[in-house]
Amino acid sequence: MAVLNIRVDDRVRDQLKELADGQGVTTSEYVRDLLMEAVVPVFEREVEHGDVPPAESMRIVDRQVLSLLHRILGRVLPKDANDVDGDLEYQLMRAKILEEGFTGEYWYEAAGFRTELSKRDCSRVSDILQMFRIITYSISHLEGEGKRVPEKLAQLEFLGFDHNDALEGHMASYVEFLMRDGERWTELQPQVERNDSGNSHMPMLDTYLRMLSEFRRIMDSRKRGVRRLDCLLSLEELERIADAQVHPSRRTPKS
Repeated sequence: MAVLNIRVDDRVRDQLKELADGQGVTTSEYVRDLLMEAVVPVFEREVEHGDVPPAESMRIVDRQVLSLLHRILGRVLPKDANDVDGDLEYQLMRAKILEEGFTGEYWYEAAGFRTELSKRDCSRVSDILQMFRIITYSISHLEGEGKRVPEKLAQLEFLGFDHNDALEGHMASYVEFLMRDGERWTELQPQVERNDSGNSHMPMLDTYLRMLSEFRRIMDSRKRGVRRLDCLLSLEELERIADAQVHPSRRTPKS
């Protein structure tokens, strides 16, 4: 295994150690997992999630464009409109807020919008789904060959995300969007349905990321193949991914 030497400030080293301790792994293992995620794709929690805070100020050109759109929408709405777009009076009120520059009322423009689900977190969702897709195909293939799959492995399935967590709830919405037409991720849709439409009712992201790190190690150790069977997992590899579900601090040392 190659050795990579890097220099970081003492503060960064201490922060990395603190993060690694929180995961129950060594600093080296923690940094290695981050590197694996960056360089071994399978197919950020940079901000808190929730409602988007209103802008404290807007450029005049943005105010002009939004105001014009409100005035246009107000005049094309049916006279008896009463949905989320309101009616003519409502749209003209929003236009006036922008034209008069009432910054205390700019929240109208952000109402209903969520913070962005970062590209990194969108990729994580896709990678997690892809991992479970391969797990599902692998178990089905092993059983089709007459091999006995232990119950612990047979129960490896996508449980969804915790709807009570802001970030995981956003990821759950993304899963629903990805599966919206019923034609993609079809092998995982029964798993979503079995698990309260993808609501795990407990935090799952950290568990999935541990599994994903082990999955990446397995895939990175292989030669790239072109056949569908080349990506399937063995019983031993499934066991490694299943073991990764348990936090390192709670694992029983193997003799």
